[in-house]
Amino acid sequence: MTKHEEDKITGKQHYKEELHQLQIELVKLQRHIIRKNDKILVILEGRDAAGKDGSIKRIIQHLSPRETRVVALGKPSDREESQWYFQRYTPYFPAAAEIVFFNRSWYNRAGVEKVMGFCTDAQYEEFFAEVTDFEGMLVRSGIHFIKVYLDISKSEQKKRLEARKDDPLKQWKTSPIDEQAVKYWKDYSSARNVMFARTHTSFTPWTIVDADDKKIARIQLIKGLLSRLDYANKDTSLILSDQTIIFDYDPLYLENGMIKV
Repeated sequence: MTKHEEDKITGKQHYKEELHQLQIELVKLQRHIIRKNDKILVILEGRDAAGKDGSIKRIIQHLSPRETRVVALGKPSDREESQWYFQRYTPYFPAAAEIVFFNRSWYNRAGVEKVMGFCTDAQYEEFFAEVTDFEGMLVRSGIHFIKVYLDISKSEQKKRLEARKDDPLKQWKTSPIDEQAVKYWKDYSSARNVMFARTHTSFTPWTIVDADDKKIARIQLIKGLLSRLDYANKDTSLILSDQTIIFDYDPLYLENGMIKV
């Protein structure tokens, strides 16, 4: 066995061990949520192939399915198209003792809908006119609300999208939109930057995770979530995050390369 192969095995074992310890912390968190009747809402955004599915899978792996829900909405129906934009999301919000994860959210309007022309300019501007007030109501209602964006480089996205085509277990992930993801990279970057600038607030900040390394991103994302929420018997030494990997949005990070451009 080569030194490289040994290091790879050691790294995989360390990842599994650290993930296991963090999943124990997540179970502690859920017990606290149930006991206190808290309501937790986490939305995960990011480019295609950023790792949202895999991250959520590891987070909820050992949580109670009764109090844990994952929401991944498809294309809106004609009826939903006629509704107030945020209306289709509200039925899925957490009740007492629940934690809900949105795998993509209302921020579709600020991203894919804008880039691919699925909404009008008026609808796009109306979204920004309403979204911070809408999220403010969530927070004031007692929901613990967390917004996460998984950030990957163009080369990493291209590699992951290519790998999907040859993986029979990931065929459900492929879509015509995937083919446009790399082509419209700059447009998606521009839309993302506008989204951050117009929706990052002190009470609903954007947390960004450098997700080029999937395993590191999952570990840091879980640490970030645990550090943001209060729960009994928290192991504070275990959940210290790497702030070069996970950090709150700052426009300066677009200039120094911490956010992929």
